[in-house]
Amino acid sequence: MSASARSAVLAAEAARRILVLDGAMGTMIQRLKLTEADFRGERFKDWPRDLKGNNDLLILTRPDAVEAIHRQYFEAGADIVETNTFSSTSIAQADYGMEALAYELNFEGARIARRAADAVAAATGRPRFVAGAIGPTNRTASISPDVNNPGFRAVTFDELRAAYAEAARGLVDGGADLILIETIFDTLNAKAAVAAVEDVFEEKGVSLPVMISGTITDLSGRTLSGQTPTAFWYSLRHARPFSIGLNCALGAREMRAHIDEIGRVADTLVCAYPNAGLPNEFGEYDESPEAMAKLVGEFARSGLVNIVGGCCGTTPDHIGAIAHAVEGLAPRRIPEVAPQLRLSGLEPFTAAA
Repeated sequence: MSASARSAVLAAEAARRILVLDGAMGTMIQRLKLTEADFRGERFKDWPRDLKGNNDLLILTRPDAVEAIHRQYFEAGADIVETNTFSSTSIAQADYGMEALAYELNFEGARIARRAADAVAAATGRPRFVAGAIGPTNRTASISPDVNNPGFRAVTFDELRAAYAEAARGLVDGGADLILIETIFDTLNAKAAVAAVEDVFEEKGVSLPVMISGTITDLSGRTLSGQTPTAFWYSLRHARPFSIGLNCALGAREMRAHIDEIGRVADTLVCAYPNAGLPNEFGEYDESPEAMAKLVGEFARSGLVNIVGGCCGTTPDHIGAIAHAVEGLAPRRIPEVAPQLRLSGLEPFTAAA
C-alpha cells in the first residue's frame, strides 16, 4: 500500500473511532536490563565512549528487542507505534559521538516498526500504523543555558532545521506513515522541526500526516519556554497538523485541564498520552494500568480526545487497559473555528471581530 493510501486509511479510522498510540519505549527497554555489551554489539565494541543508555542505538545492535516491543504494543491494542528514534538527531547523538548515524538510525528505526506493523496487521486484519518519532533534542532555541548571558543560544534555528530534516528523511525513506514531533518544550524548536519536515516532503514529493505534541513541564500549565496550551496551538496551527496535543511530564489527572483547553480551540484532532502518574521519590511511575485507563477513559467519555496512549512509565498492560477503556466511545468532534486574527507570545491573543 502506498503512503498516500495508508494516510487515507488512517484518516478514515480516526473519523470513526478513538485511535490508540503505544506506550513508553524506554520503560520497556529498562525492563530488559541490557548491558553495555548489548548496546555496543559487534559493530561498536571498540567505541571510545560509554553507550549504555543510548536507547536509539539498539535499533542497530538489538533490532530484535526493539521489534519485539513494537509488537507487544500492537498486540495490546495500539493502532500506532512510535519509532525508537526519540534521540536520533545529529544534535542529540553528539553526546555519544554518533552524529553520523542519524539518518541510519531513523531509516532502520522506521523499517523495524514497519515490519512489526505489517506483521500484526496481516495477522489481525486490522490496519496498524508507524509514527516516525522526532524528539526535541537536548538543546533549546529560545532559552539561554548560561544564566550569566541571557542572549546566548547553544543552537540556532538553522542547525535544528538541518538536524530535523536528516531525521525526517530517514523516517520517510524507512516507511513511516506519519511524523510525530513530540515532547515539545520549546515551540521554536518545534517550528524548526515543522519547517524541516515540510522541506523533506517537498524534496521527496510526498505529504504525510504530522502529529504535534507539546509538554506542560509542571503545574504552572506552561511549556518550558513559557507558553500556555492555547498559545502553543496558535503558534503551530500554520502547520495544519493531523493532531495537536500533549505528552510527558504530567499524569492524566494533571493533564486533563490542559487537554480540555487545547480541544476547545484546535480545529484538528487532539492527542493525549500522559505519563503513568507523577514520578515517585525514586523517579519511577506507580500508576497502575487500571487507574490510568479509568482517567484516560474519562477523557474519551467527556469528548476531549481523538488519539490516546501513554508516555513515561506505561507498558503494554497500560495500553491494553486504555484501549479497552476507549473502545466503542465516539471520538471528539472537531469544532468549527471562525476565522479571526489569533496571535501568540507566551499568552494567546485574539483580535476583536
